[in-house]
Formats: sequence, structure tokens, C-alpha cells
Amino acid sequence: MKIYGDSISGNCLKVKWVCDSLGRPYDWIETSVVDAQTRTPQFLALNPAGQVPIVVLEDGRPLAQSNAIILHLAEGSALIPADAYERAKMLEWMFWEQYSHEPYIAVARFQLAYLGKTQADLDPKVMPRGVAALQRMEDGLSDGRAFLVGGAVSLADVALVAYTRVAHEGQFDLADYPRVQAWIGRVEQALKIGD
Repeated sequence: MKIYGDSISGNCLKVKWVCDSLGRPYDWIETSVVDAQTRTPQFLALNPAGQVPIVVLEDGRPLAQSNAIILHLAEGSALIPADAYERAKMLEWMFWEQYSHEPYIAVARFQLAYLGKTQADLDPKVMPRGVAALQRMEDGLSDGRAFLVGGAVSLADVALVAYTRVAHEGQFDLADYPRVQAWIGRVEQALKIGD
């Protein structure tokens, strides 16, 4: 399997972490978004959306979109709850991550840390919605649970830890979210990931 990914991208790291956690072999092909490597004719032939990550499976079929990829790779593993309701809750968090978390936490991080912009340059909705997303996670962990769904790490945690753990690079203060901070540590330990 080949993973075309940018090492600065949380979406790409999700795929790497799932493969590493499950012991799935892969070739990582570094593909820089900043250097427009996702806009070459060769890359666009592979993924017309011009986005990373994309995997080329062992049988040659391509698959894009980080959460679709990790769901496919983790099929039948402990990263997907066996209980149907818990599996649906996992998907609920994963869909929410792409709609209500990543567009704010990741966008602020990318624009501020990698493009050199200031908060004044951002869409005025980005920071307040990022704060709301972090608060939603803090509230979601308020019942003392160790992980977002069930009693073990799941793809919901993988999907959300990717950008949450580096939210400070987007000028979000994680000290305001102690349950989220503790959860990040548990997820990193469970997946054996570090900085």
C-alpha cells in the first residue's frame, strides 16, 4: 500500500497512525501541500480533488478522504466498536470532526503556523468556531470517560486527536480544556504517537 501524505497534515497522520497501530505495512510518499505537489498533473490523475491523503491499496485501487481511509483500513479491528450503537457514535464524532472541528482548528493552524498569517487575516468565524469545537469535546468528556466512545480508543479518537493535539499552533489555548488535554495524552499513549 502507498500513502501519499504531507507530514504536517493531521488528516494524513491519521492514516499513518492507524496503519502503525494495526501493523499494516505501507510506503509513505511525502507530498507537500505547501509546495503544490498535490496540483501536479500526475497527482491530479490519482486524485482529481487535489488533496492528501490518498492511499493506493495493494490491489491498485485508490481511496481518498482521511476518515474513509481509516474506516476501510480498520475494518474488523478493535478501533471500530463491535456494538452497533457505539459504532454509530464513533461515526457521529468522525462526521462532526470533518464538518465542525477540522475546518476551524486545522485551518487556523495552517494559516497561522504555515502561511504566516495573523488572526486578523482569518475569516472571523474561524477562531470562535474553533473554541466552540474544543468546548464540545471538553463537554463530551465530562462524564469521566477515557475515550470519546466506549471504553477503548476508536477511530473517533484518531480522527479528533490529529488536529486537537496541535491546536496551540493555531493559537487555541488547550489549558482551557483540561479534560481534552488529559484525553490527548491517553490517545497518544494508546496509539503510541508522539511529537
